[in-house]
Amino acid sequence: MLIPEKTLHWLLDGDVAVQHQVHRDLLDDDRPDLQAHIATEGWGARFLAARNPDGHWGRGFYQPKWISSHYTLLDLRHLCLPPGHPQVLETIHLILKQSKDTLGSINPHRTPNAPSDVCINGMFLNYACHFGVEAEHLRSIIDYLISQQMPDGGFNCQREYGSPVHSSVHSTISALEGIHEYCANGYTYRQAKLSEVAAQSREFLLQHQLFSSHRSGEVIDKRMLMLSFPPRWRYDILRALDYFQAARAPYDPRLQPALDVLMKKQRADGRWPVQAKHPGETHFDMEPTGQPSRWNTLRALRILRLYS
Repeated sequence: MLIPEKTLHWLLDGDVAVQHQVHRDLLDDDRPDLQAHIATEGWGARFLAARNPDGHWGRGFYQPKWISSHYTLLDLRHLCLPPGHPQVLETIHLILKQSKDTLGSINPHRTPNAPSDVCINGMFLNYACHFGVEAEHLRSIIDYLISQQMPDGGFNCQREYGSPVHSSVHSTISALEGIHEYCANGYTYRQAKLSEVAAQSREFLLQHQLFSSHRSGEVIDKRMLMLSFPPRWRYDILRALDYFQAARAPYDPRLQPALDVLMKKQRADGRWPVQAKHPGETHFDMEPTGQPSRWNTLRALRILRLYS
């Protein structure tokens, strides 16, 4: 796919985190020098500066949204802050010490025996693996995620609270992203089983053409067609397609409806906007809603580079 020079220049005028991923994903020119600067300038430096003396962001692991340790670490993972960052690893080890329950899953609840949450564990696995947490800390989380897979191939965080009969796209994408990051970073515990689980979960999403009811064919939720960044725990088609391209999943015709929607959202200037912002407290807004988005343009272009 040929990317216009004007679009590339605009992307490369953005934050150093965007510059790094543009070079890596669109120009096939990995720039570790750019990645190293994410910690010391721009958005990455601002997130790191918001960390509290106690080693957490916000009021601890999960409160409040979106300035807690959990969601700030997820933001830093989206930025591709280099693995091994000492402050980040210190916070992740605090979470492991303070928030692992008796079953070995990451649990935001302080009430004894309160159910855990598959979405949170998938997101935790995503950033913990990116930043290089030791494998022994992750095995019980892998066991937990595998145990939570639904018969239809996906995941549903409500499984711990009742008996849902159908998976959730929100839970499924979080689990898929975590599994992908685990395998991509060389962790090996139960890897064969995880590959099987991931294939079944992708099939679950494909059966829904990423956004349609498997019963009626109607759009599950129109908010899933809105482009956001960061996505937080919420599912949308751009997040799903970006996962499929990151996993290098082969083209499937059932991706095409979502790809068509994505193409229709491209503006006349070749850029994609931020269309939705998820309510909650933030450290700062990386990009304003309703305006052209370097993040969404970058993600859309790397998707179309693989699937167009």
